[in-house]
Parts: sequence; structure tokens; C-alpha cells
Amino acid sequence: MNLQPKVFKRLIAVVLVAVFAAGCSTTPTGRKQLTIKSDARMASESARMMAQIRAGSALVQDRATIDYVACVADAIVGILEDEAAAMYWELAIVNNPEVNAYVMPGGKIVVKSGILSIAQNQHQLATVLGHEVAHVTANHANERTTRGEIAGIGLEVLAAVLVGDSGNYYSRNYDPSRARGIYGAAGTFGDLGLLKPFTRMQESEADDIGLLYMAKAGFDPRESVELWKKMNDNSANIPEFLSTHPSEQSRTDSMIRSLPEALALYNQARADGNDPDCEPQAK
Repeated sequence: MNLQPKVFKRLIAVVLVAVFAAGCSTTPTGRKQLTIKSDARMASESARMMAQIRAGSALVQDRATIDYVACVADAIVGILEDEAAAMYWELAIVNNPEVNAYVMPGGKIVVKSGILSIAQNQHQLATVLGHEVAHVTANHANERTTRGEIAGIGLEVLAAVLVGDSGNYYSRNYDPSRARGIYGAAGTFGDLGLLKPFTRMQESEADDIGLLYMAKAGFDPRESVELWKKMNDNSANIPEFLSTHPSEQSRTDSMIRSLPEALALYNQARADGNDPDCEPQAK
């Protein structure tokens, strides 16, 4: 089957994108990654979004809560090195009951106050913030954008090839139902077969990196297992293959495997006098 000129151009675009992205970096775990967007541009976009969040959201005003979350965040950021340490890290605590926290490139951390009902001590909060900081240091947002763009173009090319003349209105083989079915199947395959597994891998990697970050900062990594169990109990029970996150069992199993290394770092941090005291004082 001959490729139509438009399809052929898209196929070339896939190759060019892949070649351009081949100048890859590595995550803190040593994993090679592909990125095509400018880190500086993404950081600039994040700074604008953070300003919008600050201007348009109900932020927590309680000084004790702000100091508590900032203390944990500062302790984790304080153990970072090189470019990660030089970032302008910024924290916003939104007064929202949703149990969630997220990050944006360039060191922008957004915590929703509902997470504090689940992370009930400084070690569990450090689990959450260590995980989020790891997404930034591992450049996950840029990598995810790259993967989505490459996968989207590649799947569109594949679908166009499979559709062939059935998608050409002027062809006697025109069959819109078949064309819609093929494009729909390609989209589903891209989502479940490529993008969600990739995002789950990033989440697992952020768990591993974040566990080491919190331990180096002097927070007890054993609390991470309890935190993720509580997070799972609070979330909808979605099969892992349909989710962007690993299952609770996968997550806790991975945490337990990583605990010996994390505990060694934690014990060393404590021996070095790194003992954060972030818990709010009782009134």
C-alpha cells in the first residue's frame, strides 16, 4: 500500500522528532529519557501558572499550617544538589479538601489542604512532598509531553495507513464507519498500551527517588508504606491498567524493596544530626 503524501510527511515528522529528541538526559535513577521541549520555556510557563494559582485560589492563611508544610518542603529541597538545588522552589497551599498535591516544572509545588487529613505527621507529609519533588528533578513533565507528542503522531500515521482509501471521501472504497473504528482503536491503544503504562512508570520512579530524598532529609521512610496505604483507601478502586498510578499493592511492594537503602540513608542523616522538627506545636 502506498502512503499518501500527507501521511508520508507525518511519518517523516515522527522520525525528525525522534532524532531531535535523541539528545537525551538521565533521571536521578540513571534512566535515559527523551525530551524535546525547552526546560526554560516549561519553567516560564509554570511560573505564570503559579502566579495565576496564587491570584485566583483560596490559599491557606493559617500560619502554623504554612510553616509546617514549608518546613518539610525546605528540608527535602535542602538535600538536593546541582541544578535542582539552584532552582527557585516555590510552594502554594490551596484551601481545598481534595486529597492531592502536584508539581510543575521549575520547582513549583502545589499542596491542597485535604492531603493533611491523610498525611498525619511530618514523615508522611515528607513522603508526599519527596514524591512531588522527584517529579521535578526527574524532568517527568517534559518527558511525558515528549512521549505524548511522539506517540500521537506515530499512532495517527499508523491509523492513516490502516484506513487507506476507506477514509478518502472521493474513493469508491470510502467507509467512514471503518475509518472511525480504526482511529478509535488507535487512540485506545495509545492511551492504555503506551501512555498510561509510561505514566505509571514515572510514578513508580518518583516513589523510589522521593523515598531516598525524604530519608536523606531525616524523615522516617518506613512511614511511606502507611501513607500510600491510606492514600489508596481514600481513592477510587480503579484497575491498574486503567490508571495513571500503580496499584496499592505494586506501590507498597516497591517501597518495601527500597526500604533497606532508604533506612541506611535515614540512619546516616540522623547520625549527622539531620533531625527535622516540623510538627506544629500544640496550642
